Amino acid sequence: MELCFASFSYQPTVLTVSGTIAWDIMEPLGINMKIVDVWSLPVWAVSEPSSTPILPPQPTPNHATPPFRVNKIFNSKLCLWAGDITQLNADAIVHSTNESLCEPNGYSERLIFKAGPEMKHELYNNIKSCKTGEIVLTDGYKLAARYVVHTVGPRYNIKYHTAAESSLHYCYRRTLECAVDKKVKTLAFCVINSVKRGYPPDQGAHIALRTVRRFLELHSATLERIVFVVNGIDVSIYEILFPLYFPRTPEEENCSCYLLPIDLGDKFGEPSIPERQIRIIDNPQHRYEDVEDSADLATQFQSSLSIGDHAFSQMEDDIDKQRLLGGQPAYAVADPETASMTSDLQHKQKYERLLRRAKTEDLSEVSGIGCLYQCGVDKFGRPVIIFIGKWFKFAEINLDKALLYLIYLLDPLVKGDYVILYFHTITTTENHPSLAWIRQVYEVLEYKYKKNLKAFYIVHPTLWTKIMTWWFTTFMAPQIKAKVHSVPGVEYLYDIIDPDQLEIPAYITEHDMTINGLRYYKPGSASS
Repeated sequence: MELCFASFSYQPTVLTVSGTIAWDIMEPLGINMKIVDVWSLPVWAVSEPSSTPILPPQPTPNHATPPFRVNKIFNSKLCLWAGDITQLNADAIVHSTNESLCEPNGYSERLIFKAGPEMKHELYNNIKSCKTGEIVLTDGYKLAARYVVHTVGPRYNIKYHTAAESSLHYCYRRTLECAVDKKVKTLAFCVINSVKRGYPPDQGAHIALRTVRRFLELHSATLERIVFVVNGIDVSIYEILFPLYFPRTPEEENCSCYLLPIDLGDKFGEPSIPERQIRIIDNPQHRYEDVEDSADLATQFQSSLSIGDHAFSQMEDDIDKQRLLGGQPAYAVADPETASMTSDLQHKQKYERLLRRAKTEDLSEVSGIGCLYQCGVDKFGRPVIIFIGKWFKFAEINLDKALLYLIYLLDPLVKGDYVILYFHTITTTENHPSLAWIRQVYEVLEYKYKKNLKAFYIVHPTLWTKIMTWWFTTFMAPQIKAKVHSVPGVEYLYDIIDPDQLEIPAYITEHDMTINGLRYYKPGSASS
């Protein structure tokens, strides 16, 4: 897939960069503002499909048939572009900001500065505020765009993630509806969800792409060009997810059956959770199934802090947490303090049972693989645990015994501070454990494992490990997020561990030398 980057050099002539046409405009104050023609951006339909994603062994599809079929008309309307949205001459561009319309970040400040004092006056003196999930429309003033749609993305809380997803959905949906009302033909979206507000980038991308896809299915003739403007980590995420919602080939359609989430929302793309809806009827004798309309408190109360967001308003335990753990809502809620103590006791008892098994069962079939072992200490005297990804054959290993061996090896070491080095060097899909198993292991381990872990280094990471690590530490293990680090080579570990304390397979150092060279290596840094 081709991403276009407009040049920032100040040349007075028309520029063509990767098929993108841009020209310079000199403002009266001497500010050089480059304009990128939205019609010169390559559309999704003509981008080259990347290699088909590798599915896990014996995958189970989430959907029997592809939820989204190849649609050449849709694909010819869409662009994925890495650049500065303030340079686009689209009819309308989107500005993601906060409730006070004064988000303190480079993007907002640049947009308002380029638009000129008129926009600043209108936002701060006339409009003044905007609620989460809502939009306000202004002229583009000195920008190349005719309109600017200002919208406020939600803050993310995993306990109430459905409310956050709905708010983000409405940011995109109301922007699209506004574009239709204003007879806008070209529209450019920035990434509305913000990591600063805690919103996971991949989940935000799912909402954005799904909402636009559903909208085009209902209003395909209105908009002629929709541009997703992405930068940073969002580039890789959108590259991966774009073919799932807008497939170009039958192969991409097939992959979407496995890689798209089960819940794809309603016909508008809005997340639909039955437990979050209250059905209201006039006659209490009416059958439940006869009611066609429902009132969703989270969407009816137009406020950034909605009563429908809290589990208490549902008069049951937190629904999102139960869904995350795979359970059903419990309508008889115990005292929170008692429930917490009971849960902690049950967790400790479960761990103690596993520890007893780990000390008594024969685990030689797992220990003999050699994928998990201790090797020396770091410069602070903390034990270093090594995990070799290439030797962990997820589909072949007895996972129950793998968990027991993990507990057997680590239990005496994690009573104090410790460090883990995970080598992802030359791994394949057969070495990738499922997120469900990783979550199970993490939830089984006692608190001391998380508390005393001082650093978790991922050596030779790939895009897969970066995305999966980010997802896991955001959703499942936020308390260790700051402890996880990706490093491109073995030599980056020498600041925390002496080479003579590091015992790793020879293939790792050989691979490292091919990508980082010989200059980093010291005697004793590898073992055969």
